Amino acid sequence: MHSTGLKGKKGLIVGIANQNSIAYGCAKACRAQGAELAVTYLNDKAKKFVQPLAEELKADLFLPCDVNDDKQLDTLFNVVNEQWGELDFLVHSIAFAPLEDLHGRLLDSSREGFLMAMDISCHSLMRMVKRAEPLMKNGGTVFAMSYFGAEKAVHNYNLMGPVKAALESSVRYLAYELGEQGIRVHAISPGPIQTRAASGLAGFDTLLEKARNQSLLNKPLDIDDVGALTAFLASDAAANMTGDTLYVDGGYHIVG
Repeated sequence: MHSTGLKGKKGLIVGIANQNSIAYGCAKACRAQGAELAVTYLNDKAKKFVQPLAEELKADLFLPCDVNDDKQLDTLFNVVNEQWGELDFLVHSIAFAPLEDLHGRLLDSSREGFLMAMDISCHSLMRMVKRAEPLMKNGGTVFAMSYFGAEKAVHNYNLMGPVKAALESSVRYLAYELGEQGIRVHAISPGPIQTRAASGLAGFDTLLEKARNQSLLNKPLDIDDVGALTAFLASDAAANMTGDTLYVDGGYHIVG
């Protein structure tokens, strides 16, 4: 029987901004299952919010990670290699688009804004997985965070819809390319959750209310729900699952 625990497994969590971050929910759940963690923060401004959470998680490593900075990425994975010599799972929970592009029509998005959103929110996954691949010597699991707007046109999601669609497609191709090495890749698609990133979407409260009203299970969704799924998928119990987009939204996506 495969274990659902993560004792002895080592995971890198990228994307914690504060205690409301989806990445923090993933980190808490994985830590509760016995995983050892490395946690990153974006910059010095973010560090003061993330450091107490890293300490609470008893993270072995706490390092900066701006995905636009190749030197920082190299340093991060070099330190992981020096400290652990291996990596079992990677949580990629980062996305960005300039507000002027995010709040306008997709049709009116600037080339620079679109490319920036695609680079940070999607291609950064490839850059991280390329560095993680040699550390996943005995296989591993990679997670990227998506949203229903990748599949359906969602009011006010605008520019991020095509970007998340590209992310989900990238997950499938990465799963295809890395399967022989035992590296599994998943996209997690939570329903609307009140996070700092979500606050950048115009009309987010309306989106949140609609999702709550149309959820089949009719109960609140939070970061711990996403974390529980992530911890399960990182475990040996999910060893034969890969390449999926898995929804955590109370069933909203089948009726929304």
